[in-house]
Amino acid sequence: MKKIVLIFALILGIGVIAKAQNKPAEFKFETETHDFGKIALNKPASFTFNFTNEGDQPLIISNVETTCGCTVGEYTKTPVKKGEKGYVKVTITKGGAPLPFNGTVTLTSNARTTTKVLYLKGETVAESSK
Repeated sequence: MKKIVLIFALILGIGVIAKAQNKPAEFKFETETHDFGKIALNKPASFTFNFTNEGDQPLIISNVETTCGCTVGEYTKTPVKKGEKGYVKVTITKGGAPLPFNGTVTLTSNARTTTKVLYLKGETVAESSK
């Protein structure tokens, strides 16, 4: 009986060590916040958040959600392998009255941190005062 327990513990220990050496996918963004500054009303402005996968597993983004219908997110649709780069491009077109704005873009992925939030800010101005 002791031999069976010892063999089971040995197999379990080897499995844990093998799993521990394999890091899950993980984002490393160049920046997680972007200030658009002053942008003209009803004119699109874009910014691309670039990232590197610092994990051992391929990083897969499954969803990009914005806080406003005036913001559209595009992203790397294919798995991003270890050490490779990917992107999340955000395009914002604000209408209405000239005002400061703050927004977020929420990423869902298979990374160690499954939900990642990117931040946007700026101010809309009438086109003539830009």
